[in-house]
Amino acid sequence: MENRKNFFHLHLISDSTGDTLVSAGRAAAVQFTNAVPVEHVYPLIRNPRQLFPVLEEIDETPGIVIYTVMDAELAALIETRCREMSVPTINLLEPVMAVFQSFLGAPSHRRVGAQHVLNAEYFARIEALNFAMDHDDGQLPGDYDGADVVIVGISRTSKTPTSIYLANRGIKAANIPLVPGVELPPALLRATRPIIVGLVATTDRISQVRENRELGNSGSYDHGHYIDRAAINEELKYARALCARHNWPIIDVTRRSIEETAAAIIALRSRLR
Repeated sequence: MENRKNFFHLHLISDSTGDTLVSAGRAAAVQFTNAVPVEHVYPLIRNPRQLFPVLEEIDETPGIVIYTVMDAELAALIETRCREMSVPTINLLEPVMAVFQSFLGAPSHRRVGAQHVLNAEYFARIEALNFAMDHDDGQLPGDYDGADVVIVGISRTSKTPTSIYLANRGIKAANIPLVPGVELPPALLRATRPIIVGLVATTDRISQVRENRELGNSGSYDHGHYIDRAAINEELKYARALCARHNWPIIDVTRRSIEETAAAIIALRSRLR
């Protein structure tokens, strides 16, 4: 029987960047395997003049409306117009805000875009991102004590995207490729500040990812060896033995998303520090 998917319109209205909405909407939509959302994202909607064209588009392509708007009058306008159009709406932050207000015994200030204020935390994330880019793939090997985390692993174990994701959480992460026969940087073995984590995956998974990788035009690149399962298996044995020798924790990323791998590293960091 043919597995046909239904499409529906998902309207996401935010008075800020809309990142929270997009993540929440996708997290919910992915649970419905036969329904695919057509996303309409409307960021920085902060007054009725900006909102009216959005409401017109919703009227033309009705679906589900999710919004995060701090201004009470603007939120009321969304609710009223969507009710008139018989379109379901969800004020994503309001139930959360109500719980906070009840527990803390104080009303919120309802500041638009408050999560993106240029404070010390914001600049720490920028600094961490610069650090991750500067220390990607074994670059600048002399100052690993400036890192919070050092990720090691053979090629195609998601070291770089995991480092960047950690940087967006304000964590300075460096990553180093493990290659049999290539010595580790001496500064890494001397480092006392960062936790060092090894990433591994199954041989089949790494071979599959490597086969899909664009290898470029380097004449010195041995494509056959790069995707050979026996060779990959030896690389993984080397990586596991190295981590065991230095007592570095290992995370298997075979069935983990980047976010899940980063969460596991953050949990390790909290436990080991």
